[in-house]
Amino acid sequence: MEDKIRRIYVPMTESGFYILFCLQEPQHGYGISQQVKKLTGGEVSISAGTMYGTLSKMEKDGLIRFYREEEKRKLYQITDLGREILSLEIRRIERLYRNSKGGDYND
Repeated sequence: MEDKIRRIYVPMTESGFYILFCLQEPQHGYGISQQVKKLTGGEVSISAGTMYGTLSKMEKDGLIRFYREEEKRKLYQITDLGREILSLEIRRIERLYRNSKGGDYND
């Protein structure tokens, strides 16, 4: 993985994290926004501008790819690079959580 990509995406914004997380299965922007609302109990809402700007950037950077079009909606899916980035971010969040609870600082 390029260091440049790693520096851009880790740490991730909350919106970026949820978008990438939701794309572990093919999904379109509106579906992602609905899934994020459900996952967060309505606490996180991603605006259309943020959604489509982030999808475009992630596609350009190779984290996601166009999957297919369905009823005039573009479906995207995470790539191997996207999975690597998501995994790094999940490990970072887990480390923060462990450290906040007095866990292992050597991680």
